Amino acid sequence: MADGPLMLFDDKNFTIGIEEEYLLVDPATRDLVADPPAEMMEACQSALSHTTLGEVSPEFLRSQIEIGTRVCSSIQEARETLAEIRATLAKMAGQHGMALVAASTHPFAQWNVQAHTDRDRYNTLAEDLQVVVRRLLICGMHVHIGIDDDDTRIDLLNQAVYFMPHLLALSSSSPFWKGEVTGLKSYRLSVFDELPRTGLPAQFDSYGEYQRTVDVLVRAGVIEDATKVWWDLRPSAKFPTLEMRVPDICTLMDDAITIAALFACICRMLYRLRRENKRWRSYTNFLLTENRWRAQRYGIEKGMIDFGRGEIISFSELMEELLVLIGEDADALGMRVEVENVHTILARGTSADRQLAVYQAALASGLTERDAQNAVVDRLIEETVAGTSAALGPGAAVTAE
Repeated sequence: MADGPLMLFDDKNFTIGIEEEYLLVDPATRDLVADPPAEMMEACQSALSHTTLGEVSPEFLRSQIEIGTRVCSSIQEARETLAEIRATLAKMAGQHGMALVAASTHPFAQWNVQAHTDRDRYNTLAEDLQVVVRRLLICGMHVHIGIDDDDTRIDLLNQAVYFMPHLLALSSSSPFWKGEVTGLKSYRLSVFDELPRTGLPAQFDSYGEYQRTVDVLVRAGVIEDATKVWWDLRPSAKFPTLEMRVPDICTLMDDAITIAALFACICRMLYRLRRENKRWRSYTNFLLTENRWRAQRYGIEKGMIDFGRGEIISFSELMEELLVLIGEDADALGMRVEVENVHTILARGTSADRQLAVYQAALASGLTERDAQNAVVDRLIEETVAGTSAALGPGAAVTAE
């Protein structure tokens, strides 16, 4: 997320920022571009340097690229900013013979032929984490919500963790790994969870307790700072924000905006309860991890456990309940349209659902396994830039040239 002032979390000074990671593919082979030319990254950075949209940078693997929006004061601003960033990067990639894909895994790419970016931080990670980080051929989305007070941020962290499986399920976009159907809607987490300091965060009584906990690892020389704490939800180490890291990257920009809006409204709902001396009921990570697994395995298909009722509830019912809970907050933040888009996601499925449908239809039509996988890549390229052309003006093309 780009540098900028973040203010107190209230209805007037609400702030939001989105980070996304993309894959760079060859439109002819549909495989990843393992060693893209340096000129491509320079072109992207140059294109964004003349704007105030945000930042673009290399990721750990050279076949990936990472962006962070500027600090946005509304969900409408976040949408416009993300649309222009996606469109600009897709255009730059096209000019260098590549295409942009927003999916958390590639249908058939092999991690062991990828090269990592030659930077001090990434070189240190490669040495420290070995094969675990070399397998990290995955992309995610992070959403930052500005919460100025440290202890308030921790209090909301403790409560908002309950909703992380719900937002993961809605975002699922990684059903493939190395050419195989994994049977999971978010295989990305299976890869990411091999890293240390991942998963659901612990509960903390205060920001001081959180800081003292992280400092134990810092003093021991295990990590340099809190940026290497990779929980699903964490206090950002760089900004006064609560940073959600659990979602897969959404192929469709509209879905990304919906998930960002849902997270923002959940934070405001919990903040509102706090002002009323109320709070969301807390559950052990043992129970929450079960819903996390259900999201990872089934996405929106099979529902989740309602711990109060002690039974599995359909995902559509859970979403209806959530929309009621955050209705006041969606209206206050001007996000009603964005959170209501949940109904569209439920109707047409997540990216993982659509990828599998394209793949299965291609096989049923007689295509080979590889051609069916290629069809998935083609659909991902198309959906990644859906709804972004207007950001570059009339007649703009954002597909690979």
